[in-house]
Amino acid sequence: MSYEHLDALRRSMPQTALLYDLSDFFKVMGDGTRIQLLWALEECDELCVGDLAALLNMTPSAVSHQLRALRTAKLIRCRKDGKNVFYSLDDAHVKDILTKALEHIREREHHHAAHSHHEPH
Repeated sequence: MSYEHLDALRRSMPQTALLYDLSDFFKVMGDGTRIQLLWALEECDELCVGDLAALLNMTPSAVSHQLRALRTAKLIRCRKDGKNVFYSLDDAHVKDILTKALEHIREREHHHAAHSHHEPH
């Protein structure tokens, strides 16, 4: 690649701080429990800690800890109704990211399964 192309590519790259923020975003998303919580909130729109704890067979305290990380990352929001706190995805972007990621994984699994049938035993 020529110097001009590299220079143009360098100029088009997002700022380093933004890329580190993106890396932090994926670190938060890189936890299986948090992904399960996000999936549940995608499916049900809004759930309380007790419902999420029962769904994932976890203690409310453990769920609250993971929800706090998701809130800090601005992936979810909460709404208080009396003593109950209800959680939901922060916006449609979070749902889009989850949907695309699941499509990618399913496509990869389908591709792997299709090729594994053709291999000799």
